[in-house]
Amino acid sequence: MVAKTSPPVLSRRALNRATLERQSLLRRATVPAKDMVARLVGLQAQNTRPPYFQLYARIEGFDPMELSALMESREVVRIVTLRSTIHTHTADDALTLRPLVQPARERELKIFRHGLTGVDLERLAAVSRTLVEERPRTMKELRDALLVHWPDAEPRALSTAARCLLPLVQVTPRGLWGRGGQVALTTVEHWLGRPSEPAPAPDATVLRYLGAFGPASVKDMQTWAGVTRLREVFERLRPRLVTFRDEHGVELFDLPDAPRPDPDTPAPPRFLPAFDNVLLGHADRTRVIPPAYRNRNCVGNQVYGTVLYDGYFAAIWRLDQTGDTATVTVQILGELGPAAREEITGEAVRMLAVMSDATVHDVRYAPFVDFGA
Repeated sequence: MVAKTSPPVLSRRALNRATLERQSLLRRATVPAKDMVARLVGLQAQNTRPPYFQLYARIEGFDPMELSALMESREVVRIVTLRSTIHTHTADDALTLRPLVQPARERELKIFRHGLTGVDLERLAAVSRTLVEERPRTMKELRDALLVHWPDAEPRALSTAARCLLPLVQVTPRGLWGRGGQVALTTVEHWLGRPSEPAPAPDATVLRYLGAFGPASVKDMQTWAGVTRLREVFERLRPRLVTFRDEHGVELFDLPDAPRPDPDTPAPPRFLPAFDNVLLGHADRTRVIPPAYRNRNCVGNQVYGTVLYDGYFAAIWRLDQTGDTATVTVQILGELGPAAREEITGEAVRMLAVMSDATVHDVRYAPFVDFGA
């Protein structure tokens, strides 16, 4: 009888390098922006600029106008999907991932149930669809129009319910590079001119998640997706996967042929925006965020950009532009020597050359305090 061997143990540093490689943060990839958006299964995008900085950190020779053009041509869209947050997705993913997470979006309605007393949700969805497909509506316009039908309902509950029930996209010019626009909504089907796909089995999404974020646990993926009960999916896929353990004994799944670089592989500094994928892709985020720095990139509801050094969260940053001068201010959390600062400064200068239209670039270091203090 052959003894059953225990799965190999992956150190925190091994997990760090594997994840950074999948995320194209060890070395930038030479791929179109649309391919990278698909590879990462979307980019979190509460604000309009972070997706551009996410792609700059990952794509060699990235031009922000490339993503902007994809948005304008409707090849990528801004839509609420994973974790009930706005993501930038390819059109194909918007039509499939939203149906996959739709049950989770509908469960959110329980929060607003008292404000929806007497409201027929099926009729609410139908009325809302008619309104936003007639023309894109702001949330206020949608709310005011729905109050005509349900004057006794809580106004915010009505518009939020519409957002939960329908796959609403933010239409351009919102989200375009160098341009502004208020949030106006229509359905993804109307914006793209084609129907949503039936909700797919989650198996393919699990495999894509592991390709972008693995090795990972079941809980990791559930945290990333904002859904539950994925254990049976992983078990169904187990014969196609390999397994490991982390240093705490948690079982991790991965694709057999996925890259798992040597833990000593060099990791160059990277400037990541607030809510970058790599910071939110796991329940256990210590593979990128040292335990001592947990929650150090946020104060209240304010989340700052993150600097990775040697693959780990080491500083926060912000970009300010006044006239023709763009300034990156870096606040280092621990101790980094002159050589590390020189590397970080070099990366900041390169970023400013692409991601700012200023002619003067300045990089400053400041003691760690809340930027808003």
